[in-house]
Amino acid sequence: MFQGTESALAESEAGLPGEKDKMAVRKSAKTKSKPEQEKPAEEPVWTYRGYKLKSGEFVTAMVHFFRAEIQRANVWRTRLDTTTNWAVVVTGATLSIAFSQSNVHHSVVLLNTLLVLWFLFIEARRYRYYELWSYRVRLMETDFYAAMLVPPFHPSPEWAENLAENLLTPSFPISMWEAFGRRLRRNYYWIFLILLASWVAKIYLFPEAPKDLVEFLERSSVGPVPGEVMIGLGIVFYIFLAVFAVATINMTRATGEILPRFGEETAPAAPSMEGKHTGLRALLVPRRRRRQLLALIITDKAEIVSNRILTDLKRGVTAMQGKGMYTGTRRSILMCALTITEVHNLKTAVAKEDPKAVVIVSPAQEILGGGFAPLKEE
Repeated sequence: MFQGTESALAESEAGLPGEKDKMAVRKSAKTKSKPEQEKPAEEPVWTYRGYKLKSGEFVTAMVHFFRAEIQRANVWRTRLDTTTNWAVVVTGATLSIAFSQSNVHHSVVLLNTLLVLWFLFIEARRYRYYELWSYRVRLMETDFYAAMLVPPFHPSPEWAENLAENLLTPSFPISMWEAFGRRLRRNYYWIFLILLASWVAKIYLFPEAPKDLVEFLERSSVGPVPGEVMIGLGIVFYIFLAVFAVATINMTRATGEILPRFGEETAPAAPSMEGKHTGLRALLVPRRRRRQLLALIITDKAEIVSNRILTDLKRGVTAMQGKGMYTGTRRSILMCALTITEVHNLKTAVAKEDPKAVVIVSPAQEILGGGFAPLKEE
């Protein structure tokens, strides 16, 4: 009896270490099973009916949209070239027929001129569609992708609204007059000048040179219309083309052209010799650099605004004291040198800290040192 009790006690004591091990395993398992500290969920860019669009998905959608708009613009750009090719081919064929046979009347050149004018009208209409697609492409290039390349990433706050408005209510960014004038200056005015010279040459040379001006005017007639009237109509027509081409130069500049996003002037060649080519290469290779600017910020919160510029733009800031002559209030004036790609970031940084500040941005001829071109030339 005692032996059985002792053996049972021995077995229970022998089993204790195993129970401890099991408890330790359970504790360790519980410890491992505890979830790691979760990272804060990414804030969705857009939500709709339970669907949440994250930033990565938003960028992917914009990339596909950008490619689609480029394809649209390329299709209409090809159609522009097609219309120009029609005008060139028809003009070449007409002049070949007119000058190959002396008995061909000069009116074929006039008919070709009217046909080229109709091609110009068709191309101007197509150019407006091309500008519609290229406007969206250019807007994404300047206000979205360009902002990615200049940290910190601050897209223009208006670009998404402008793009959405153009998608919801499409409208041509340029008028028919502007499109007509631009295509006339780019291609068609030179075709019209060739037709004018060909028309005069056809009248003068075939079948032989006229003896006097009276004979030249007689040859210029077309059916019952006398030559004086035809010459007068030709002069009026070409004067109208010239005036129209000049009058539409200063109209709203289209986005499809190769134009800068901020401002119209180009960066001049700096007086510095840094990066300058020598010899023949200096004549053939134009010198290019980003436009350099000088910003003056008039603010009552100079310390906070300057710290924001130092943090976001990594540009140096110099403070000066000024006095408003109208109010007599003394205010701080911050001076900061920057490039054209940093202007939007500067405006955003200043607006965050002092919405009432005055920002003046002016071009600088050259900035040396402080992260720009080296002050000492080697």
